Amino acid sequence: MTPTDEELVASYRAGVEAAADELVRRHATSLGRFLYGSGAPAAELDDLVQEAFFRAFRGLDGWRGEASFRSWLYRIGTNLNRDRFRRQKGRQMVPIEDQEIPDHADPEGEAGANEMETRLLDELERLPRLQREVFLLRAQQGLEYDQICATLGTTPGAARVHYHHAVKRLKEAVG
Repeated sequence: MTPTDEELVASYRAGVEAAADELVRRHATSLGRFLYGSGAPAAELDDLVQEAFFRAFRGLDGWRGEASFRSWLYRIGTNLNRDRFRRQKGRQMVPIEDQEIPDHADPEGEAGANEMETRLLDELERLPRLQREVFLLRAQQGLEYDQICATLGTTPGAARVHYHHAVKRLKEAVG
């Protein structure tokens, strides 16, 4: 039987280091995806994810179990990303890199898909911060509204409204 996050936290508190390894294995990738979708630069993702886990493990006494470990970890990551954004005063560095040009069997279809993806990503960036974060937590990470509100410090009703508005705007952008 696979231990729950709560059981792993209890094991870690009891001195079982492997429990921390399992928590990192379970949540690092999804936390990184969420932070990237929330505007964190790809070059800083590893550092942000690592710092989120450091803070989570150092602050386990502050986790009361009211929210899931995952929601709590996402909240830590969200706060770190906001702090990073404030330090940069909203400036975002966009690296210029050589990109591989893949061989496509259907260049016309691929171009249409790429254009739609670009429009969707552009509109996602233009969403207000809370709408974007709620949308990513719900659509990308599969969190329920109670987990989202615990992660972002809002109410389930507000999370639903933010999600609804985000979906509406994104549909309009690709429609």
